Amino acid sequence: MSRTADIDLVFAHAVTVDAVVRALAGAGWSMHEPLGISYMVNDDGLFDWQSASTDRAADVLAMVDAPGTIGHQVGVCVYHTTAETGGQLLFHADRSHCSFIPTIDRRTLAGAPALTDMAWYLNALVPPLLAVGLAGYEARDSAD
Repeated sequence: MSRTADIDLVFAHAVTVDAVVRALAGAGWSMHEPLGISYMVNDDGLFDWQSASTDRAADVLAMVDAPGTIGHQVGVCVYHTTAETGGQLLFHADRSHCSFIPTIDRRTLAGAPALTDMAWYLNALVPPLLAVGLAGYEARDSAD
């Protein structure tokens, strides 16, 4: 049995990946993860993640926010260096919905290590995203 954990984020208006990444940067998040930078543009239904060196962050943001990506899902990985955890930010085609999936050293609950510490992720993600129009969220951790 596997587990799925994610947080669906809803914004009051369409957002850019750059605006979300900048808002999270003020709370300790970065696109610089242990393996560099990971991103994807889903223009063919394959969710083909790519990697880039950390000095290409501006290029990656320009690529995922380019006009040609509107209508396609795009994603970047974000990492919280101090907490040593992170995950994927997947932006839906309309850019007013985004999902965070804790895929990099997922934080777990001390008394229930199979479960994700969703409270930690919510406290680390929600406050900074209010500045870019976060209107609500739904968090899930479930067995598949």
